[in-house]
Amino acid sequence: MAGRLVADVVVERLTAWGVNRVFGYSGDGINPVLGALRRAGAPGFVQARHEENAAFMAVGHAKYTGGVGVVLATQGPGAVHLLNGLYDARMDSVPVVAFVGQQSQTVLGSAYQQEIDLLSLFKDVASGFRQQVASADQAPMVIDRAFKAALATRSPAVVILPHDVQQEPAPELEHEHGVVPSAPVWSSGTLMPQEQDLHDAGTLLNAGSKLALLVGQGARNAQPEVEALAEKLGAAVVTSLLGKPYVNEALPYAAGTMGHLGTSASGWVMANCDTLLIVGSNDPWTEFYPPPGAARAVQIDRDAKAIGNRYPVEVAVNGDAAESLRALLPLVTERIGWRADVERHVDAWRRLSEARALTPADPINPERAVRELNGRLPGNAQVAVDVGSCVYWYARQLHLPPGVPAHLSSTLASMGCGLPYGLAAKLSEPGRPVVVLSGDGGMQMTGMAELITVGRLWRSWENPVFAICILNNLDLAEVSWEQRETESEPRFDDSQDLPDVDYSGYAKLLGLDGVRVENDDDVGPAWDRALAADRPFVLDIRTDPAVPLLPPFPAGASLAGSMEEGFAAEGNAHALMLLREYVRLEREAQP
Repeated sequence: MAGRLVADVVVERLTAWGVNRVFGYSGDGINPVLGALRRAGAPGFVQARHEENAAFMAVGHAKYTGGVGVVLATQGPGAVHLLNGLYDARMDSVPVVAFVGQQSQTVLGSAYQQEIDLLSLFKDVASGFRQQVASADQAPMVIDRAFKAALATRSPAVVILPHDVQQEPAPELEHEHGVVPSAPVWSSGTLMPQEQDLHDAGTLLNAGSKLALLVGQGARNAQPEVEALAEKLGAAVVTSLLGKPYVNEALPYAAGTMGHLGTSASGWVMANCDTLLIVGSNDPWTEFYPPPGAARAVQIDRDAKAIGNRYPVEVAVNGDAAESLRALLPLVTERIGWRADVERHVDAWRRLSEARALTPADPINPERAVRELNGRLPGNAQVAVDVGSCVYWYARQLHLPPGVPAHLSSTLASMGCGLPYGLAAKLSEPGRPVVVLSGDGGMQMTGMAELITVGRLWRSWENPVFAICILNNLDLAEVSWEQRETESEPRFDDSQDLPDVDYSGYAKLLGLDGVRVENDDDVGPAWDRALAADRPFVLDIRTDPAVPLLPPFPAGASLAGSMEEGFAAEGNAHALMLLREYVRLEREAQP
């Protein structure tokens, strides 16, 4: 094919934006761009097994690298499959750009094969930017604006490329009316807070005696500043689920993750603080915030529209978290505060979490399965977490070494993200080990398919360690608990039972390695094998679905009764015994 095409311009623009990897799946609607990728030799193309997984990989890439994730798909079903991953990006505020093929413009409106109104399809998920390219001259500008919109709004942007436009000759942009030149450049800058807002925040914080910091992913680059302010204020530190990797949970005043899947220490802190500083968090678990009016609040966030979304704050500080905290530090008075009470409750939680993990179960307590990773997780590892009951055990039992990132689909909470995220992490830094925590539900939904991708790619990795832990309880456990907890109904076997799969055997068929673990004493050695293996390794750990997913007390105590009703209706004596044992441990652990 003679001459450069618009498809080549697309690839050149990706390179100009620093894109080194595109995730996707092929199809006739996007073939010209695939041809341009082949001719250029870069960016690299990563073929997923399904467009949804490719979109998750793009989201994972954005989360682990801090850059823009790029995904590519064809029209029709390929475009529809992208939606779940793009909503994950939207709801967790990460920049992703999707390039989607479309039928030629000459057939649009004819109910042509695979013709879908893509602008309407992506209207909500890419409300910040979505555009169909109608001419060669328009293509560079649309691509540039898509990247800038994704970065500025930290959300997905969609570029729709009709097949005929992809095949047009590359434009020679003239300096004339109707032609808009643009450039592939963008700078985030540093958003400095207003001085008066900082003084108002300092005054409010100085008036409090029981201070708590709620830290979210917006504090990603502000870990030293968070710690310095907490030390000076004598404050407790609680994290959102997305903020967990950005606080050193070994600190004596780090109370852990908040919310339904959080810690008892975080529940106590949020229920008893009189002053709350929210830093870069938009956590939706509003029932676990202090009761409105019980605590005065300040919120720091780069996104002005996020401030006051979850709690009635008095002072809004619109600015970069690190810069705002550094400027705020001299304005607050040093005090011991309620540090002794906080540390007592943190100590109580740590004893409780250990006691829970060591509670006998049939066959293995999933809390122990995750806890055994502590002390074994390499300091340069990256962690990916799927969605389901495994998130509870990650939030409560895994202590991340400082600097180890961990990501999951948090706000959308979409099962099946674990393996795609793990692959994105590994491809971004092949020299670092990766650990994936998944349930059997998430593994069956997408993970088994993407194990094929792992089998295809792993030999090129600098470090082959890719440990996939499957908490295999033959149950869609989180929903089973929700049926009992929120509906006071017994578990519905037809909807909740999962088939038993030989995951480690399947891994070996793909040239990987693995082991099934069915005894408590074998869990630690299995982790050792996985983290020392010369190839990706699957730990198929048979866990007990009856281990309770109790929210922190006192909320947990109020829900235990409805759970008991569900177990009684099921005739599940074992689960009832474990629930009562967990309630007993929780009550005895209260300081």
